[in-house]
Amino acid sequence: MQVLTPLLLACVLCGVRGVIRTPLEAFRPSAEIHFRRPDKLPLLPHRRTTAPPKSGLKILYQTGGSEEDLPDCRPRQVCSKVDLYDAAQPWIEKKCRCLGHRPCSSELSTDDNHTLADKTTLYKTCEPVKRLPKCRYFKDAAWVIYTFPDSNATQQIVNCHCPKLSVTYLLKKLPYVTPSGEQGNQYQFACSPQSRLRCSRKEPCKLFSARRRHEQIDEVNANTICQCPREHTCPRHHTEPGVLAGVTYASEDIRTYHGYCMPEPPPDTYRFVGDKD
Repeated sequence: MQVLTPLLLACVLCGVRGVIRTPLEAFRPSAEIHFRRPDKLPLLPHRRTTAPPKSGLKILYQTGGSEEDLPDCRPRQVCSKVDLYDAAQPWIEKKCRCLGHRPCSSELSTDDNHTLADKTTLYKTCEPVKRLPKCRYFKDAAWVIYTFPDSNATQQIVNCHCPKLSVTYLLKKLPYVTPSGEQGNQYQFACSPQSRLRCSRKEPCKLFSARRRHEQIDEVNANTICQCPREHTCPRHHTEPGVLAGVTYASEDIRTYHGYCMPEPPPDTYRFVGDKD
């Protein structure tokens, strides 16, 4: 029995480590973009139901269930993440506490001088972002995400800010050893100009990756692949018309969707009073 106890404990620890997943920002299934649109795409495969805006923000805590349970922030660490993907239900994830009793900003805008915007996500920092240097395209790591298997948490350290009208992409994935001796990963993200490539026929214009974070909250990462031709638009939400379900990655608890260019709706026709039919 004394021999079985350590073995059972080791199995439990292995099971806990097995649920540690890739940060959604770093999830890039490259094979997904080669999926082709079927010849007969239903015009309305999904209908988005718009929920009424809620009075308060839904707040998630990366560690524990309150501010007191959060660790202290490191220099240039992201203290909270505001998700604006669903405009009717924005939510915020608090990651650490700023030192010196300074509150981490929860503003839904970028006007607080503590925000780095990337697509539909606002990353808040304790330090003013004006002190950060400007990143060079494709060379500098704008930020690095570190995973900690022992606590199933991540740390995002900012190095520089991307130029305007740019997006981030995964530059490198490197292994590293955490202070507790565990084997973790670091994900480096660089800046890139927005894609100007035109979509070819039957090619998806956007790839969505979704993971359930809460019973009523989905964390969604949307990556634009190409630009739609004239008089066509690319879906902004994974439940809008023109989106088809892709591959589900059960081990990562991630569902993918492909968004395709859809014809713009015809403009409303106006008839002035007195016009003849």
